[in-house]
Amino acid sequence: MDYSLLAAGAALLACVLAVVGLHVFAAGRAQQQALVERLAAAGRIPPPPGRARRFAGIDRRVRRTRAGKRLERRIATTGLDVTPGEYTVYTVAALLVAYFVVGAVFTDFFGLIAAAVTVWGASAYLNWQRGRRTEAFIGQLPELTRILANATQAGLALRTAIAMAADELDDPAGSELRTVADQLAIGHSLDDAMNELAERLPSRELTVLVTTLILANRAGGAIVSSLRNLTETLEERKETRREVVTLLSQVKVTAVAVPVLGLGFLLIINGMRSGALDDMTRSFIGKLAVIVSAALYALGAFLINRMTRVRI
Repeated sequence: MDYSLLAAGAALLACVLAVVGLHVFAAGRAQQQALVERLAAAGRIPPPPGRARRFAGIDRRVRRTRAGKRLERRIATTGLDVTPGEYTVYTVAALLVAYFVVGAVFTDFFGLIAAAVTVWGASAYLNWQRGRRTEAFIGQLPELTRILANATQAGLALRTAIAMAADELDDPAGSELRTVADQLAIGHSLDDAMNELAERLPSRELTVLVTTLILANRAGGAIVSSLRNLTETLEERKETRREVVTLLSQVKVTAVAVPVLGLGFLLIINGMRSGALDDMTRSFIGKLAVIVSAALYALGAFLINRMTRVRI
């Protein structure tokens, strides 16, 4: 019995279960935090104390750098409750774990590749979280436009309607509109506040809403009818987007399965002859072949994602 192959399979399974467990834990914590915030806003429980920030010294050093300032802006658009210092420490820790685990299962050369993939994955996670938050906001746009239309029809000012929508909607729309309402309260113009919102959560639907509100604020006009027509359009687009996502779900799974198959082939090769990967990565040709193969697998996953990206 080849115990090295069994150990490699067990390590891979443990990594997969760890990722799934972290995802479930993060989703549960987010739901718990949202529930606590709603109960605190309703006055049923006292407001929770602020979370103690970790790695304060590292966070201060990271924020002073230009890259740290860009990282802070990126994290702000994702809605994650994490500081730039915490994100940096977690990324470095994940990099080291990936290097040592993959290096122990395969070779040190593959550990370096895993470390590079981890750095890319940390950045890609911020982009994914930003897109996920944007998608959630888009899903709330029909309800948002309905609230704004009802409030303006009742004679309320647009700024008051935005503050009312911030109180009634859940996150992410509630927190984003609360930011807009706070900016308006301290003297920012509606154009600047809404444009900043569109920059934080870029999407066609939000751009249309922002343009409608800005034009109505500047020139007046039938804002109620415009918002009601926009509500109907957003409802139709929401249903269409849901159908498209369902149709393309199988293809998106293929994009994930392609690199996983490559990793499985490496395990099979190493199981067929012990030390095969060590022999392959000792030579320059072998290292070049590994890099080219990894690049081709990444290119395949990227092309599949690009082909299945349907803009509605």
